[in-house]
Amino acid sequence: MRGAAMSLTAAASGLVVFLLSVSVVQGQEDWGVTYTSTEICAVKGSTVEISCSYTYPFTWKDVVNTVGKTFWCAENKDEEPVDLKTVSEYAGRVEDRCENNTCTLRIKNLRESDSAVYKFRFETKQDKYLGEPGVTLFVTDLQVHVSRSRPNTRLQCLSSCRPPGHTSYIWFKNGQKIKEDTSPYAEIAYDSADGYSCAVKGYEDFPSPSVLVHGQGSWGVTYTSTKICAVKASTVEINCSYTYPSILKGGFNRVQNKFWFTKWRGGERVDLTTESEYAGRVEDLCENNICTLRIKNLRESDSAEYMFRFTTNNGKYAGLPVTLSVTDLQVQVSRSGSDVNLQCLSSCPPGHTSYIWFKNGQEVKEDTSLYADFNYDSAESYTCALKGHEDFPSPSVYAPKLPSVSVSPSAEIEEGSSVTLTCSSDANPAANYTWYKENEDSPKASGQIFNITDFRAEHSGSYSCGAQNKLGRSNSTLHLSVVAGSSTMILNIIWTTPLVLILIPVFLVGLWMRKKKTISHPTTEAHEPEEIELDSDPVYENFRVTAAHGVKSSQMLT
Repeated sequence: MRGAAMSLTAAASGLVVFLLSVSVVQGQEDWGVTYTSTEICAVKGSTVEISCSYTYPFTWKDVVNTVGKTFWCAENKDEEPVDLKTVSEYAGRVEDRCENNTCTLRIKNLRESDSAVYKFRFETKQDKYLGEPGVTLFVTDLQVHVSRSRPNTRLQCLSSCRPPGHTSYIWFKNGQKIKEDTSPYAEIAYDSADGYSCAVKGYEDFPSPSVLVHGQGSWGVTYTSTKICAVKASTVEINCSYTYPSILKGGFNRVQNKFWFTKWRGGERVDLTTESEYAGRVEDLCENNICTLRIKNLRESDSAEYMFRFTTNNGKYAGLPVTLSVTDLQVQVSRSGSDVNLQCLSSCPPGHTSYIWFKNGQEVKEDTSLYADFNYDSAESYTCALKGHEDFPSPSVYAPKLPSVSVSPSAEIEEGSSVTLTCSSDANPAANYTWYKENEDSPKASGQIFNITDFRAEHSGSYSCGAQNKLGRSNSTLHLSVVAGSSTMILNIIWTTPLVLILIPVFLVGLWMRKKKTISHPTTEAHEPEEIELDSDPVYENFRVTAAHGVKSSQMLT
């Protein structure tokens, strides 16, 4: 390794066992990529950071040269470099940060399959550049090697990367820390019957798999897998096998009970089948010393460490924990012109799987890529699922539905009062809201609630609420109009009262003058009685009404 000194570097969230600290600059003229290290070894499950800086000429071929795109890729000699963020195996585990021509690739929850050569590429308007030779990443899983020489058993913490001399190792017995040493070796009593694991100091969360060191007792629990990731609402199975001596202390040793547990109560382990949150969802199946815990209709709250325990008439034994992570699939939306770009995400997707895409509930695509491109249509909804788990799809993503708009107060709006408009739409991703008034180009407000204080006549008109997300937009409109407020009515009364007070004397004087005129000109002529002749129909020819006598019609008919 070119004689360079090895060193242990620890990122804030990941383990790097050693780095070959050689800066390498490749390029011609002013083009180049400089890697901080060219070889990195990291422990499985941890996080690693790979860094570089890049340079390019500000002018190229007499044209201003600007960077348009940067990304990291894994070496693939047969194909064009592919942005790691678009590769399904790295989904949810990769971050790519660039600032001031310095770029860092961060890979979380490392897998042994992540071992590869990583290269940085940048593209300008005039050319492309791929940094060579790249950075070789080795991902190793710590292992405990067991050797015996009476009266002790010797354990060694091994990895495929040779660690530097100043590394400290942490040893665990049945999950409890028992020793810290710069030596990768540990000596234990030969007649023990316990599980041992090791880790590098500072990264105790990423220990080796546990090994059972059987002495005379031969007690043990072995799990098929110690880390499991499952999709929300699906069913998971956690498997183990257990061993114990059939004869102990001169007599038969028989199993009395066995169960799975996640927690203690009053210092005692609690059988999972008795816990209320698992009621009706848990099965504990055991046959021929092989036991399976089956959990149905998984919830995110089921994420926990699960352990198996069995009891005989001579003792008890509990295995090390199995970590279960329950994830909920989500569809992430981005737009590129008229195309909708969708990504099926979870906190821990399987490394090799196919994704099923649904449009309006109908399967439309199956691909090993977690990405999908669809022509834009705001009337459609999209979901994704893992192949084999089509019954447990992600929540749908869709454009906003027609917004519902309400106004408070709902009665007539009096001038000078305050008005609150509220807009809501069940959109996914969540909608952003904007308010507009008719015949005005600029928006009046943003957000679901729009307040108008001191409402005036000029505020009257039609208001529209627009709900928008990356999948589309929808609008609803309502009309507001003002009525005279109480202050206006009082003002009208104040103006009307003086006018009435002026007109009353005028009216009284008019009546007095009319009466006086009538008295001064009395009527002296006698009037003859007036006869009113009705229809000449024979039925009515004798019916007459004498106005002067004022006789009632009912009396005349008799």
